[in-house]
Amino acid sequence: MGLGSDMYRQQILDHYKNPRNYGKLEDPTFTHIGENPMCGDEIRMDVKLDDDEETIEQVAFSGDGCAISQASASMLSSKLRGKTVDELLEMDRDDVIDMLGVDISPMRVKCAVLAEKVAQDGAEIYQGDLDVDKTTTEDD
Repeated sequence: MGLGSDMYRQQILDHYKNPRNYGKLEDPTFTHIGENPMCGDEIRMDVKLDDDEETIEQVAFSGDGCAISQASASMLSSKLRGKTVDELLEMDRDDVIDMLGVDISPMRVKCAVLAEKVAQDGAEIYQGDLDVDKTTTEDD
C-alpha cells in the first residue's frame, strides 16, 4: 500500500473518532434506521429536504458500529448535502467505496454501504416506493 492508502486510512479514522453531522435533526423530512447483523452496526439517518422537496438540505446520523460503517456514515452525511434525492438513489456501492478511498474486503462491504442503503431506503419510503421498518444488509 502506498502513501495514498495511508492518507485515506487516516481519513477513515478521523471520521470515526470525530464524526461529522453526528446526532439527530430537529425536524427531518424522513428518518430511517438499519443494521448490519454480521458486524453489529446500527445506523439511523435523518434527512431534511429543502422547500423544493427534492434537494437534500441537511443530513445527520447516529448509531454504533465499526470504524468503516461509522466513517462511511460521517462522510456520506457531508457528501449528500446539496444533492437531489434522485442522485442519492442512483448511488451504488462503488460510489461509497470510492468515497472511502481504500480497498474494502468483501466481508466489510456491508459495513461500508450500510449508511447509503439506510438513506436510500428512507428516501424510497418517503416517496411511497418501499415499505420496510428497518433496513438490513443481511440479504445483500
